[in-house]
Amino acid sequence: METAPDPRRWWALGAMSVSLIVVGLDLTVLNVALPTLATELDASISQLQWFANAYTLVLAALLLPAGLLGDRFGQKWLLVGALVMFGAASAACAFATSPGQLIAFRAGLGIGAAFLIPLSMSLINVLFAPEERGRAITTWVMANSLGIPLGPVLGGWLLDNYRWGSIFLINVPLVVVGVVAVALLVPATRGHRSGRIDVLGIGLSGAGLVALTYGFVSAGERGWGDPLTLGGIALGVVVLAAFGVWQTRAADPLVDLSLFRSREFTWGTVLATVASFALMGLLFVLPQLFQAVQGVDALQTGLRLLPIIGGLLVGSKLAERLVVAMGARVTVAVGFVLMFGGLAMGAFTDTGDSYGYAAIWVSVVGLSIGFTLPPVMQLATGALSTERSGAGSGLIQALRQVGGTIGVAILGTVLNSAYRDRLDVTGLPPAVADAARDSASGAVAVATKVGSPSLTESARNAFVHGMNSTLWTCCAVAVLGLLLAIAYLPRRSAVSVADGTAEVVTIKP
Repeated sequence: METAPDPRRWWALGAMSVSLIVVGLDLTVLNVALPTLATELDASISQLQWFANAYTLVLAALLLPAGLLGDRFGQKWLLVGALVMFGAASAACAFATSPGQLIAFRAGLGIGAAFLIPLSMSLINVLFAPEERGRAITTWVMANSLGIPLGPVLGGWLLDNYRWGSIFLINVPLVVVGVVAVALLVPATRGHRSGRIDVLGIGLSGAGLVALTYGFVSAGERGWGDPLTLGGIALGVVVLAAFGVWQTRAADPLVDLSLFRSREFTWGTVLATVASFALMGLLFVLPQLFQAVQGVDALQTGLRLLPIIGGLLVGSKLAERLVVAMGARVTVAVGFVLMFGGLAMGAFTDTGDSYGYAAIWVSVVGLSIGFTLPPVMQLATGALSTERSGAGSGLIQALRQVGGTIGVAILGTVLNSAYRDRLDVTGLPPAVADAARDSASGAVAVATKVGSPSLTESARNAFVHGMNSTLWTCCAVAVLGLLLAIAYLPRRSAVSVADGTAEVVTIKP
């Protein structure tokens, strides 16, 4: 006997969406503030890197156990606790007086985010029937993504008008709204307390994910030959291999390895990571294009990123209808074709091109993400049972997090290599040449200080060359996604509607 759907489910999803916006907001707002933080807190380059890394590493370590605890004790009050943690850490960040304090409080933000992301995702499986999950997943993806362009917009405006701590305080009212909304609107879910908590699995997975993530983060900062890079990656692989062996022997494993027998879960998760790669590539290169080449400030940069969200919104709405008519395989394949087309357009960018050209191809890539990410996320989450939705959602997000980190490291290597090969620093003093090689923004700043228009022009040309190489790399990943979608996704999902009900029937190859 099926239980009636909770009448508050869409309101509950709205409450969770408010909560997720603060996570996306916090990911990008920090980038705008780094120059200010370097001055106000007297932070070194290494400390500036750790402002971001502390958040990333804690997030990677806790995604899996957070999902498990949601399954064990119920999601609602853990979500409220995560929001309170996120709000308190945001307020603490705003009033930090030293780099060390800010690094510690950023780790606190990572703890809150590690619970918010998988628990909110797992509730979709609990609250929504299969025929409604597509729309719910689309809303979830939009909420996750909306904060990304809003970060530079709000951050730039706040930094222009208020002290730097305001970029963190902006989270607090959103968190308060989220806490009240989740407490009132999200129904209490019953946990499943059978079995023991896999403490060893939690330890091994956390240590392995942290080591692997740190290794790839270090690759982007220190290079692939650095001992910390190689050591972190090697240690992460070894520990995660040990974790995999333990999961086959544990009585109550942290990860249900039988999930990978499901084609929908396995390839939905893989393709969600591939689709996220394009978004990572855009967010990696576009702010630098707009600021270093087109000469706009942080606020204008955020505004120029909005076509990504517009494209994603339109694409996801069109994809909902196409999935019904043609199935997931065709929809996602169309998405990857659009992704390739948009990225290829971007790869022909020239230094003299206006923002209008960028807006076109960025919108196309945003459209493609709407065609790919919600359908494959729906496939992956649809394979999860209600009892394991938290742990399964944590696994999906952990794989996406590590995949994104690897992607940024690879893209950073491609961009930096192509940029440095093309940059002309002939005749410059060694210190000036080193600063110019670090980044296009640094080169433009140095050129302005020393009065060298030729260096400015060289840096802009070199960056656009590097960006185009990076986008061609993303094109190759889009082709890979297309081939995987055609080979492994279900051929067709037909939705038949009668008497106000819908039944989803999946026909496999």
